[in-house]
Amino acid sequence: MRTERLDVPQLLAAIEELADLLTDTVHDGASVGFLAPLDRAAAVAWWRERADAVSAGRLAVWAARDGERVVGTVSLAFADKPNSRHRAELVKLMVHRDARGQGLGRGLLTVAEDAAVAAGVTLLHLDTETDSTAERLYDSAGWTRAGVIPDYAASPAGVLRPTTLYYKRVGDASPCRPPSSSPRPNSTGSGTD
Repeated sequence: MRTERLDVPQLLAAIEELADLLTDTVHDGASVGFLAPLDRAAAVAWWRERADAVSAGRLAVWAARDGERVVGTVSLAFADKPNSRHRAELVKLMVHRDARGQGLGRGLLTVAEDAAVAAGVTLLHLDTETDSTAERLYDSAGWTRAGVIPDYAASPAGVLRPTTLYYKRVGDASPCRPPSSSPRPNSTGSGTD
């Protein structure tokens, strides 16, 4: 397996496979912001809409490939406010059903954490469905539970479910880092699993 950070042309070239991964994840019951059944065209459109944020450096997207097939992804959404540039949100960590149980989720998580440190981020946060298998990953990777919000989002089946908020301190947590006016670097985060 190899994991690479996608620039805009790579993202657009991988959209069909990323859409397949997203629909597989939703159809397997993961709460990643969509209701089932997720139409493939809607999944393609959702990924295409991410291109501007990738171009601007507000979003970093990684794809894990088994050969040429995309089997996993993770993204970091960087904060754009001057008082919050020290943090980023970990979003859309997804592993195809056929590739689970091989450490790929942990590998993608590590790639994102390492890239966050390289970008000067000192605090990561995320939310995930309470009692999901993803919680075990975050717990075992040293993330801290901040709390649970009841009825936060609908599952793919349309049932309101609670979500667990997590955070993790990474890198140098010095409070005096000056804000950057330039976009996040687009060259960090290559890795393998």
